[in-house]
Amino acid sequence: MALIRAALKLFGTKGYDGASTREIAAAANANIGSIAYHFGGKEGLRAACATFIVDTIQAVAKQAFSTQATAPKGAAAATAQLNAALERMVGFILAQPEAGEIVQFVLRELAHPTSALDTIYKGVFEPTHIRLCQIWADATGDDPESDRTKITVFTIIGQVIYFRIGREAVMRRMGWKSIGQKEAGAVIAVVKDNLAAILAARKGSKP
Repeated sequence: MALIRAALKLFGTKGYDGASTREIAAAANANIGSIAYHFGGKEGLRAACATFIVDTIQAVAKQAFSTQATAPKGAAAATAQLNAALERMVGFILAQPEAGEIVQFVLRELAHPTSALDTIYKGVFEPTHIRLCQIWADATGDDPESDRTKITVFTIIGQVIYFRIGREAVMRRMGWKSIGQKEAGAVIAVVKDNLAAILAARKGSKP
């Protein structure tokens, strides 16, 4: 696990080509030969990083969506599920240290796609987006596979991701020395207000 965490950070900050196996091993306090032994080499280590990201985000998503199967059906229940999912997402992305390493790694992959992005897309992006689109549809009556629904869900996710991507700018403008549970709670409150406004506007636009 130490090698994966070290590789995740160095691949994210330096890129795959810029991070050497020697640097990764040193950061993990491991023998350089352990990379080949455990992962078959640098490429295998990158694949292991992608799998780690999928497993981590799937665990967060499982908690965020844990009540959906047993919750009462209907728009109100779906709206509550959207709020719960957003709260869990914000709490993880803003307040958990490993989220920064994950986001940085994923941004690198989005800019320069490799097979690692394929793993992350199939394991995280696609299923999570589909799930949120379905909950949105349950809340609004929209088609879960319409372009409008897909784009709406992307915008809802995007506002959360910005607080990690723009973390330093956010802290400076807000006068925060760090982003912990208190600060995350302030963001959650606004994100929920935004969701309520989007839902109200969508319902109001329907005949």
